[in-house]
Amino acid sequence: MTPATLTVSIVTYRPDLALLDRSLRTLAASLVAAREQELMRAANVVLIDNTGTRASAAAMIKVARDIFRDADVTMNYLHGHANIGYGAAHNLVMHGGNTHYHLVLNPDVELAADALPRAFRYLGEHAEIGALAPSSRREDGTREYICKRYPTVFDLALRGFAPRALKYLFRKRLDRYEMRDLVDRVAIDQTISPIPVMSGSFMFVRRKAIEATGGFDPRFFLYFEDFDWSVRLNRVTRTAYVPAVQVVHHGGGAARKGLRHIGYFLRSGARFFNKHGWKWA
Repeated sequence: MTPATLTVSIVTYRPDLALLDRSLRTLAASLVAAREQELMRAANVVLIDNTGTRASAAAMIKVARDIFRDADVTMNYLHGHANIGYGAAHNLVMHGGNTHYHLVLNPDVELAADALPRAFRYLGEHAEIGALAPSSRREDGTREYICKRYPTVFDLALRGFAPRALKYLFRKRLDRYEMRDLVDRVAIDQTISPIPVMSGSFMFVRRKAIEATGGFDPRFFLYFEDFDWSVRLNRVTRTAYVPAVQVVHHGGGAARKGLRHIGYFLRSGARFFNKHGWKWA
């Protein structure tokens, strides 16, 4: 297998610096592993700070420089702009890129040391796959179901805002939405394809798939940009859930982040359904 090239884009907004440090350290270790296994010959890591302040950018850059100081990785930093949104910030890096693969990565995701080697190897052996999703767990070790079927309004309302008792009544429906019927049965050396909706916390994408879709739709300021891109990716290539690629995700839902995030969620959800078709129940 010919060693490939990779660009990694990470968008931050008022980042938890301790968590960012952990995420970048695991990224660095996985990049080193991919290089040592001769699966990767060059990597470019780009940090994009949407906070818009010099202090935030300086803190982000210091964390990254301390970690990648001795690593054979090209580092770039984009900062000083306004908060342009999650997808639009990633597009600053994706548009015009020339590496074989691109990794969209959240600053609250930790990678297993062999995550990138396994991702490189899988896409290198499966030319028909244009994007892959990993197996994700929460900090407490429980599984996070980041692969989903096409949502209905009822599914999203239940999952995001319903009380626990109501979620329990509809647990079979929610389990199906989260593809638990497939994910819980697949072995670590097997895959599921296609994936109707992938999480934007970790998306390992082939360059040709980015060129065919244009990356994220910048009209989604926050939330549903990954849903939208997943739908468009599935129109031009195949997607796959690859459980051998493993990560830990520390993120939380919109309802736990306050009214402003609930507003972002509702507006982006309406935009998604207007674009791809409404399904109520």
